[in-house]
This record gives sequence, structure tokens and C-alpha cells, in this order.
Amino acid sequence: MKRHYIPVTAAVPGVNESRVAFLRKVIRTALAAEGVDFPCEVDVLVTGDAEIRDLNREARQVDKSTDVLSFPAFDLRPGELPGPEDADPGTGLVPLGDMMISMEHVAAQAKEYGHSIRRELAYLTVHSTLHLLGYDHVDEGPMKRQMRAREEAILGELGITR
Repeated sequence: MKRHYIPVTAAVPGVNESRVAFLRKVIRTALAAEGVDFPCEVDVLVTGDAEIRDLNREARQVDKSTDVLSFPAFDLRPGELPGPEDADPGTGLVPLGDMMISMEHVAAQAKEYGHSIRRELAYLTVHSTLHLLGYDHVDEGPMKRQMRAREEAILGELGITR
């Protein structure tokens, strides 16, 4: 039995079982790297720019598409984790939150940055997972540097480099 439940909904074409398995592997690797050793749930929606724009407008009052949106279930700080008391009594899983990734942005940013779609998808997935665990990058200061260092370390564990 898998310790983490990671349902992936694909609202765009081209998201095959291999890509879904990759997303789950990236999330599990990020969770393990951050010490999440309890059963949890992360819900993923892979979509396009129009849908992510709608949600960005509704949730953040920003009327533009973006690459990834993260909706943490808890207000954490890096290094803090929810406890067993936060588990859903029906499932026994701690709901960490939801992420939404735009495959249109993934493809465009991969091209812009000169690397593969796989690398960009992994980066955004790690980035979002860290947001669910309390990391943020509201400024160019130490929090952003801390988040970037964790992203690169986790991508390194996956064998994904620039």
C-alpha cells in the first residue's frame, strides 16, 4: 500500500499514465525529503492556461494565467509538519492541499529556459509541494533562497539537473 494518496486529474490532452506516475514520484520524493513520513494526500490537477487563469482570478484576484497554483491545507512554516491529529478520520490521511499545473506554461517555460518539459514539470511540482509544506518566496530574501535550495536539492535527488 502506498503511504501517500496522490490523485492526479488531467484536464488537458497528453497527460498519459507515464506522466502521472512521474508527477507522483516527484511529489513522493519531495515529501520524503521534507520528512513527511505519515500517510497524506496531495490532489493534483493538470490543466491549461484558461482554467488556471479562472482559478487564479477567483482565488487570488489576479486575472492572468500562471504556471502553478498551490492551496495548502495548513498554515505551516518550513520544517513544520501537521500531526497525526490532523488526519481525516475517514481516510487516516493528512490532507496537505491541492496543486494545479498549467501544461501550456510548462511547455512555454521549458522552451524559454532551454530545458526539457520533464525538467520544468518536475521543478513546478517540487515548487508546489514545498508551498504545501509552508515554504514561500514573497520577497527576494532568505525565504526565497531557502526554497530555491530545497528545490534544487530535491531535483538533484531525482537526478534532474539544469
